[in-house]
Amino acid sequence: MTQEIAVHGTVAAGFEAVREEFAAFVTGEPPDYEGQLCAYAHGRKVVDLWAGDGCEPGSLYGVFSSTKGAAHLVVALLVQEGTLEPDRKVTYYWPEFGAEGKGALTLRDLLAHRAGLVGLDAGFTEDELADDRAIAERLADQRPFWRPGTAFGYHALVIGALTGEVVRRATGRTLQEVYEERVRAPYGLDFHLGLPEELEPRFRSAQPMAPTPEQRAVLDAVPQGPHTLSSIAFNTHVPDPGELVDYPNSRAVRAAGPASAGGVASARGLAGMYAAAISELDGRPPLLKPDTIAEVGQIHSSGYDLVTRAHRSYGLGFQATADPWYPFLGAGTFGHSGIGGSQGFADPRGGLAYGYTRRRCAFPGGAAPENERFVRAVHSAARAG
Repeated sequence: MTQEIAVHGTVAAGFEAVREEFAAFVTGEPPDYEGQLCAYAHGRKVVDLWAGDGCEPGSLYGVFSSTKGAAHLVVALLVQEGTLEPDRKVTYYWPEFGAEGKGALTLRDLLAHRAGLVGLDAGFTEDELADDRAIAERLADQRPFWRPGTAFGYHALVIGALTGEVVRRATGRTLQEVYEERVRAPYGLDFHLGLPEELEPRFRSAQPMAPTPEQRAVLDAVPQGPHTLSSIAFNTHVPDPGELVDYPNSRAVRAAGPASAGGVASARGLAGMYAAAISELDGRPPLLKPDTIAEVGQIHSSGYDLVTRAHRSYGLGFQATADPWYPFLGAGTFGHSGIGGSQGFADPRGGLAYGYTRRRCAFPGGAAPENERFVRAVHSAARAG
């Protein structure tokens, strides 16, 4: 017997089909489903929906790698004002980084996942994974897993620590501090890189994937040796690595907000951040200027990703979201998804900003499959308007 899950919230005139698509999806989900969907068109909120027992518009979820979008919006702002220069060597800001043949790597290549520094031979401890400074310090001495700049692979748990160390060396402040001051606080965004203790009651713990037997067979069929690049990148090659789903369930992680995957957000927070990046919002001009938007969204790495073993495309710190996920979106769309199912992006040409969160990790990991339905519905409604 299925239990009907009520859909709450509002949509603007012309976006009714988005609510219908969300409701149709929710109807087919297990009774414990929780999710939020939010979208902006040219700085105007047009979709604000949520569903599930215990889910409220202000509920906060671990968004895993969608965190990278917030981290690299900070980098984009610093590039825009000249504090960071993408074509400078990383060692210009962080001299110790040059050990083990990494001295020629530029910040641009680092942001495009071309450093070959996806993890440590010996792996990280649980405490280190909650501490960007510790991750950066240990990686400075690590030999890269491919010649920097010659290939690319997803730096899943470390890219935010690496770029964050560049930010710290250049500004004297942590990436999280810059984000709080220049992005989150001015807009009152529910997207936190470091969740204050007083907001803990709004956090909804991440739940593990619940695959069907058929889905479990697919997952079990994926070859995963103990010392592959993927194992190293996701730190599963260490003794007793724990479950990745529990990463945001650690108070130490939530408090510190590691910039690769430790963010906590609502869909309103995800969509609002991207809306602020490209559109006038709350009477403020866009955070990013047209030239900066074009640069961060320009594809820098595309093809076979050595870590995910699939086709991927990256801009400067962001995923190039239109390729391969949503090819109907505008060229230069930039954002980031999370392994739990979350998704956030900005489509500057279409004036769209999008955010989705869910509590239970979705099969097969990464941006949840339902995002394709929701994004298409939002895009179609915006075009029709």
